[in-house]
Amino acid sequence: NLTLIGKTMATFELYRRSTIGMCLTETLDQMVSSGVLSPELAIQVLIQFDKSMTEALESEVKSKVSIKGHLHTYRFCDNVWTFIVQNAQLKSEEGQETVETVKIVACDSKLLTQ
Repeated sequence: NLTLIGKTMATFELYRRSTIGMCLTETLDQMVSSGVLSPELAIQVLIQFDKSMTEALESEVKSKVSIKGHLHTYRFCDNVWTFIVQNAQLKSEEGQETVETVKIVACDSKLLTQ
């Protein structure tokens, strides 16, 4: 599995758990399995994806969202915070939505540039 390339990349791997990250990883796995791509090149693609996601979120996302709800679970492990919020109300300039469960994964952005 290409997502297991070492503990040093743990903070970057946050974006690999997104839908686009999982699809990319699955596609790269298939390409490596079929011999179209070397494992080393596939890992380089994932590393570039991690860096590109970090840069894009930092420079392109301008909207802010407030979240209210019941904090069901929280944890701090390896410099990463994870929060599970139930019955969450998400408010932004575009509107408001209530969802049953929201998982928030956050880390210090300074760790992503190391």
